[in-house]
Amino acid sequence: MWVSDIEENALAQARNLANLPFIFKHVALMPDCHSGYGMPIGGVIATKGVIIPNAVGVDIGCGMCAVKTSLNEINTDVLKTIMSGIRELVPLGFDHHKQAQEESLMPSLENVPEHGIVHRQYTAAKKQIGTLGGGNHFIEIQKGSDGHVWIMIHSGSRNIGLKVAEHYNKLATHLNERWHSSVDKKQDLAFLPIETQQAKDYFAEMQYCVGFAFANRRLMMERIKSVFSSVIGESFSALEFINIAHNYARWESHFGTNVIVHRKGATSAREGEVGIIPGSQGTKSYIVQGKGNTESFQSCSHGAGRTMGRKQAQRELVLEEEIEKLNSKGIVHSIRNIRDLDEAPGAYKNIDVVMENQADLVDILVELSPLAVIKG
Repeated sequence: MWVSDIEENALAQARNLANLPFIFKHVALMPDCHSGYGMPIGGVIATKGVIIPNAVGVDIGCGMCAVKTSLNEINTDVLKTIMSGIRELVPLGFDHHKQAQEESLMPSLENVPEHGIVHRQYTAAKKQIGTLGGGNHFIEIQKGSDGHVWIMIHSGSRNIGLKVAEHYNKLATHLNERWHSSVDKKQDLAFLPIETQQAKDYFAEMQYCVGFAFANRRLMMERIKSVFSSVIGESFSALEFINIAHNYARWESHFGTNVIVHRKGATSAREGEVGIIPGSQGTKSYIVQGKGNTESFQSCSHGAGRTMGRKQAQRELVLEEEIEKLNSKGIVHSIRNIRDLDEAPGAYKNIDVVMENQADLVDILVELSPLAVIKG
């Protein structure tokens, strides 16, 4: 564990994982770890011979991208104009595009099962690509410790990832019951043996959703860059693009063994690998470089991690205090009413502690301070 303040339910979920017969070595819990569905968010496991849909999660391929720009300064009035322009081009929350986007923007269907969930959802997904989604997804403009303005996006695979996750978890649950599996159904950790057709189909559809989530972030970033260009003019250019996912499973080699590593709210941090760890909308985010720590399965946190559930935050946090936290820092933010408190800074762990707890997992390359935030 790299987490210093783990809740009991998350620890219980980790124990359930550790006792599965096909878990390899150990369960690794990142410093942003908190309770999830079946498996804690901020957890990493390696399995031998099986894949667990709930150890990937419902937002397959959810992740981050960030662009370093040529800008060194940007004033509040310009920021507000840019944010208005972004809202016009990027649908937020449950909103989709009214028209299907170009086919060329979508990932190839070449390796996807013809009668699978992806094909059924494909037409709808063409209206969802280039949209932010809700929950903790965001678009943020930041000032870096390197002197540059950065653009960051957190988003996932929208409805197509959800449908794939739900279908294969339900299928795995049904099959586990037929096989009289020793895995307790109440743990929500139904598995698919990797040699079965169902597991091969899930792996292919999961990989498609990871690709779709990346294409989704990339399209949003291109449209955000176009807003910057139209507002700021010829002086704007993008210097660097970083993309990482934090909900997926893939084949990797650890401790001399080929295993399926599941990262649910965790980021790959191989030696020299560049990644992104966001804070809350009132705190710093980080561009990091992995150290390749073997004990964490070469992983790190995917963010700050929640300290409160969404409903709890809305009940217990004080709206005026959370708004003042952001106003005092001059951040153009998205907290307007009690419903928005689920994404207030007070609902999240202290990102400074989170980063201290994973000093042996990553090195910090750039610190990013929020200037303006759009929440889904």
